[in-house]
This record gives sequence, C-alpha cells and structure tokens, in this order.
Amino acid sequence: MFCEHRWDRSLAFGETVFPCPRPGPAPMLLWLLLILAPGRQPAGALPKALLLLKPPWSTAFEGETVTLFCKDHHSLAWEYVSWYHNETPLRKQSGRLQISKSGHYRCKTQRSSLSDPVHVQFLPDWLVLQASHPAFERDKVVLRCRGKEEEDIMERTYYKNEEKIGSSYNSNITVYPAFNDDSTYRCTASGMYILGMSWTETSRPLKIQVQELFPSPVLTASPSWPIEGSPVTLTCETWLPPLTSHTRLQFCFFKEHRALGAGWSNSPELQIPTMWSEGAASYWCQARTVIPRILKTSPRSQIRVHRVPVSDVNLETQPPVGQLIEGEDLVLICSVAAGTGTVTFSWHREGSERSLGRKTQNALSAELRIASVREQDAGRYYCAADNLDGPVLSKRIRITPRVPASRPVLTVRTPRAQAVEGDVVELHCEAQRGSPPILYRFYREDVPLGSSSAPSGGGASLNLSLTAEHSGNYSCEANNGLRVQRSKMVSLSITVPVSHPVLTLNPDVAQAMVGDVLELRCEAQRGSPPILYWFYHEDVILGNTSAPFGGGASFNLSLTTEHSGNYSCGADNGLGAQSSETVSLNITGLCKNKVTHITVGVIGCLLSMLGLAATAALVGRFRTQRKSAHSPRTHQKGEEPAIVYSEVKRADPYDPARQDCEEAAEGYENVPCTSLASDH
Repeated sequence: MFCEHRWDRSLAFGETVFPCPRPGPAPMLLWLLLILAPGRQPAGALPKALLLLKPPWSTAFEGETVTLFCKDHHSLAWEYVSWYHNETPLRKQSGRLQISKSGHYRCKTQRSSLSDPVHVQFLPDWLVLQASHPAFERDKVVLRCRGKEEEDIMERTYYKNEEKIGSSYNSNITVYPAFNDDSTYRCTASGMYILGMSWTETSRPLKIQVQELFPSPVLTASPSWPIEGSPVTLTCETWLPPLTSHTRLQFCFFKEHRALGAGWSNSPELQIPTMWSEGAASYWCQARTVIPRILKTSPRSQIRVHRVPVSDVNLETQPPVGQLIEGEDLVLICSVAAGTGTVTFSWHREGSERSLGRKTQNALSAELRIASVREQDAGRYYCAADNLDGPVLSKRIRITPRVPASRPVLTVRTPRAQAVEGDVVELHCEAQRGSPPILYRFYREDVPLGSSSAPSGGGASLNLSLTAEHSGNYSCEANNGLRVQRSKMVSLSITVPVSHPVLTLNPDVAQAMVGDVLELRCEAQRGSPPILYWFYHEDVILGNTSAPFGGGASFNLSLTTEHSGNYSCGADNGLGAQSSETVSLNITGLCKNKVTHITVGVIGCLLSMLGLAATAALVGRFRTQRKSAHSPRTHQKGEEPAIVYSEVKRADPYDPARQDCEEAAEGYENVPCTSLASDH
C-alpha cells in the first residue's frame, strides 16, 4: 500500500504542504544475495574468501555508500586484494573498497580463492527492508524496516508470505530462515499527518537466500587410485566460513552401510591401513555440527583400486629340503614377491591330479601343513598363486623324507652248514629301511670287529677267517645319522678239526708181561667235541672210545703174547680223521709181574718157593716206589684208575714151576701171576 498524500512536519507552522511523493514504477522484487552457496572446491585448493559489508546491510538508499572488506581464514586483508564488480576486475588493491553502485561484488586475497558474489543494491525508495549480512542456515537474521525519515514512522509491521510476523515502533525483528528458504518478506511503515490523517509506506518484497553453514561434504581418497594392499586416507571435505570458524564439526565414514573406524570423530580424515579391491563397494561420509545440529551427507563414490598381478611365486619348506625326517610334519610355504588383493594359493605334487590344499587370503604368503610325512610322500612339489589374473606356478622342488634306519638283520654266511676253523665267513648286516648312507658296525660279544659303509643303501658285509676263538655271539648296528639300531644276537660255533692225537701207554714201558692190563691213552690236543678215538694194533682195530666233551680217551688191553707189536690210535670229530704215531710194545712170557732180578742157586724146589715168597715181599715195596716214580696222570672223576706195571724177568719156558702157574691161571683175566705164586 502506498500513501496518497504526505504532509511535512512543518505544516503546522504554516509552511507549504507538498503532496506525498508517488512511488516509482510497479513494485520490484528485491533479492538479497548474501553469499551464494559455496561451490565444491577441488582437493588442495585455497579456501574461499568472505566478503563483508559495513554497514552490514546489502540494501541501502541511493546516495549512500557501503564499505567492502575481504577476509580469509586468517584475518582481514589490508593489501593485495583483488576486487571484482560484475565479474570485471577493479584496479584498487587496498584492503577495503567503498562503493555506491548496485551490482555483484567479489574479492580474493593471496591466501584465499575467489569469494562468492554479494549483490548490493542502492534503491531510490523511501522505505526499504534490510537483512543483516552474512546469514547462515539456522542462524539468526536481523530484519530492519528503514525509512528515509525515521522520526516520522510510528509503527513498523513485518510480513512473511503476506502473514504478519511482528510489529514494533523502532526495533528490529529476528528470523531464523532455513537453507534455501523460498519465503518472501516485506514491511510497512505508518504514521500520522498533522491534520490527523494516517499514512502508510510499503517496502519492496525481499527473498533471503541463506548461505549454507557448511557445504555438503565430498569424500576424497589419497592416493586417488591406490594400489591394492596399500594404505589409503579418506577425507571428508567441507569447510566453514571464517566468521563461523568457532563452530565444531564432526565426521563419520561409511563403507556401504557399515561405519568405519570408531564412528563419529572430530577429524575429517580416516586412514585405512590396507585397501582391498572388493568389487562395487561404495564409500561415503557425513559431517554434522553439534550446535545447531545440522547433518549433511556426501555423495557415494567408488574408490578405484589398482590390482598388481602376482609374480615370482616361490615354494619353501620347513624343515628345509634334505632335513625332513619321516614322521615329522612338513610345512609348505608358498609366497609371492608382488601381487595385491585376495590371492588364492594352492599346493600340488607331480603325478597327482588333485591339489594338496587351497587357501584364499589377503596376504603375500600362505602355509600348508602335511602331518606325519611318510616315505611314500616323496616326490616333486610345487605351488600356484592367483589373484584373478591367472595362476602363476613356482619352481618344482624334490622332497625326500629321510628315513631312520630300521633294526638291522645280521646274517652269518658260511661255506658249509657248520663253520670250521679256517673257513672264511661273511657277516652281512642289512637294515630293510633307512636313508643312505648307512654305516654298519659289527660286534662279537659287544667288542667291535670292524665297520663298513653302504653309501647307496642296502647292506654291508665283513669277512672273517675263522679261528677257534671266533666262537661266540655276534651282532651289528646300523647308523644313518638319524637313528642307531642294533640287531639281535646271532651265535656262531666254530668247529675245530682234530689235531694229530698222541698215543701213550700206561704204564709207559716198551716191554710188558703177558697178563698185564695195559691202558692205551689217545688224546688230540685240539679239536671240537665230540671226538671218536680208534685204537689199532698193527693197523687192526682193537676198539673205539668217544670223548663227548673233548679231551682224550683210553682203551684197556689184557696182554697176551700176541699183543706184541706196533700200536697207534686215530681221532675223528667229523672233520677228518687224524692218526697218531706208532708206539712199539714187547710182551714177555714170565708170569712174575714186575719183580727185580734175584739170583737163584741150584737149590731145590722148596728153597725156590721160599725165595719166591721173599721176593713177593720185596715186590710190594718196589711197587710203592715205582708207583711214585712212574705214576700216570691223575684221573678226573669218572675216569678209570691207572694200572701200574713193572718189568718182570722172563723165566725159563721149560720151568716146571711156570707150567704149574699157567695151569692155575687159565681161568683168570687181568690177574697177576704173582698172586697165584703167593697162593702156591
């Protein structure tokens, strides 16, 4: 509404009354362009400058001036400022600019980028509606209804979208417009003429374009094209105008629908230690203020991750190659020198169609454990790695588990069923299982005999030329550096051929009497029992006797005249008979057994008999002495007692007394004639 007439306050003093000035053309919509919504700045760009007004109103009356100041994030700039009017650079470079023309103004300092434009209007109207500059969302905006002659205004009324929002005489009102608020504001001013008539003035409509407190954030990644597996820093980029730097912002980062890190924090950055390529996963962030609570979300974006193909695939083992022992666990380690992302590792053995194992993980190496490796697990192994660019194979390595030596078996190889002294026997020791080389040692009664090596595996032998002392228990051991094993004992009995026996006579005389008992003693000094002894008279066998436990044997002979001659014996233990040397024996015909010579006269038969009786007494004494001088070897238990012989002088074969003795002794064997003579 416009006034039809307006009277000056001097009317009451008789001055000329002028009609109320008519408003200009049709009402024109006034846009208050404070600071346009800031555009997106590229990462690393300088922050925008902020253009300030003094007085802080972007609408003024024609003829008035407004001073512009340029402020960056640090402070007001007082020099080296670039000014622009309707995008045309101005020459002035001082820190402030005084203007009186309508238009869009911008500024820039050395430490900032170009500010958003500010539209300043100088109007010819009598009444204008002013809004404070700058205005941010959810922040208060002061509206002032100002007339050219303030003292004439009695009441001011404010409207929002043609609805009254307040009135006052000389005070301003505060509104809190939202961002992108499309509401229209205006005000009216009213007063009284001197004659009591009222008048009313109306301002042009005003739309307040409110600046964002902070723009919607933009999520950036550094590096922008990261290599898979490397760290990435996410930044939620936004900014606050310099005048609102006291406002605190909080940030939160998201991957798909899952929050990253610890949630909301005061830092606009989040570091991801390792970045993986995971298809079409999207990232975004949010920024918010605490007071007032404003929340803004960035657009979703995908971070393109550069995947490096795997290369230099290598297979290693634990324990190292050549040190694996059968029964231990084998660890196959497959690694790549380069490659990013999820890598699939697989392990293989030549000749097997199926893989030994497979693992997929975000790592440059993986392990496969094979428990209790056996000898049959030997072979050529390799591994493969693939991160979706095709498998890459490692070199093949041969794995042969070292087998500890098993308990060896000792075999005694003889040229005949029974080992004989002088034979050459082979002691063969062999472990059925065991990695070469194997060292074999041979023992007799735990005394080392020697050693032999089998560099390619198998067994080993030791040859012995047998003597009688080699009888006993034999064993061997196998040692391949992993385990020492001893065989079972094997007994070896050496059979010794008999030596030439020695024949002795007991009594040891060259002449004996008929009827005497003669012991033929045959003994071989060497030879394994049992030994069979044979006794010979002029190469005619007299008999044989066995010595089951070794030693000699005896044969008793009751002598007759036919027993004179050469005697010998033989010994045989199954390995060949041996003969003794011959011993000669002469048998005399006297019946007196072993008496000393006595001189007999030509006495009669009676004296002869008495002489024989005396002689018998002497013979008893002589036997005792002879026994002491010519006693044979002491007999052990179980042997026959030795028979003692003495030499007897041969009598006249035609002696009647001898004939009587022979007739009396015909029924006796091995009975001395002397006793018969005593009986006579």
